[in-house]
Amino acid sequence: VQLQASGGGLVQAGDSLRLSCTDSRRTFSNNAVGWFRQTPGKEREFVATINWRGGSPNYADSVKGRFTISRDSAKSTVYLQMNDLKPEDTATYYCASALRPIAGSRPADFRYWGQGTLVTVSS
Repeated sequence: VQLQASGGGLVQAGDSLRLSCTDSRRTFSNNAVGWFRQTPGKEREFVATINWRGGSPNYADSVKGRFTISRDSAKSTVYLQMNDLKPEDTATYYCASALRPIAGSRPADFRYWGQGTLVTVSS
């Protein structure tokens, strides 16, 4: 598994962004995938996860109703659609792949990590 996260950028509050996480080796189709975020000096925070079939999405309370996780197995890509962005969403976002079809929400549940993509939301 080799993950590449992309799609971050500088936006204003209320705007939308779509992050993408692509597995260049196309081997994570049987694994759960998650998105996490981190700001300097803070621990990595759970954002959303999706199981290997693309079902059972799970969201942090802080993003529920605004973010949507989905996956396109044919493209070996997982997306995070982020709507109504807020300044507190500013962080580096990481995608991660578990070693099993279903995973929890802890960073320790995930084995492979992408390099991160920075999202900055101005007020």
